[in-house]
Amino acid sequence: MDSTPGTYALLLELREPAELQVGRLGQIRFDLAFYLYCGSAFGPGGLAARLAHHLGPTRRAHWHIDYLRQIAEVVGVWYTGDAAPLECAWASAAATLRGASIVPRFGSSDCRCPSHLCGLAHLPSLAAFRRRLNAVRPGCARIRQRSIA
Repeated sequence: MDSTPGTYALLLELREPAELQVGRLGQIRFDLAFYLYCGSAFGPGGLAARLAHHLGPTRRAHWHIDYLRQIAEVVGVWYTGDAAPLECAWASAAATLRGASIVPRFGSSDCRCPSHLCGLAHLPSLAAFRRRLNAVRPGCARIRQRSIA
């Protein structure tokens, strides 16, 4: 992966329910097994730098997702090098996945979205996400998948 800017989604697995202090959001209860977090990487280093941050050890929590990563494992990444910022459209599409439950205000303090994180009982497929995204924003760029071993 290069330093292309773009949009990404982290797929996280939580092995057991937990309650966590998430910055100024306060205490949040995480009960579901899987979480899908949508973000963008338009700063220095683009997707490569942002995903290196998210996939590496959490040294100091900077973003809301850094707190969740302390207790959940990243099990997959979806991303696109589209020049348009699509994280809000991705978050909207994620919230419509079957059984999705949003975590209010998580990751969306710099926009008007209700959330950029949703919890799910089952890991969603990329195909299902693409269908939902196409319904929210037709013609989005090709989404690639990266498995985490």
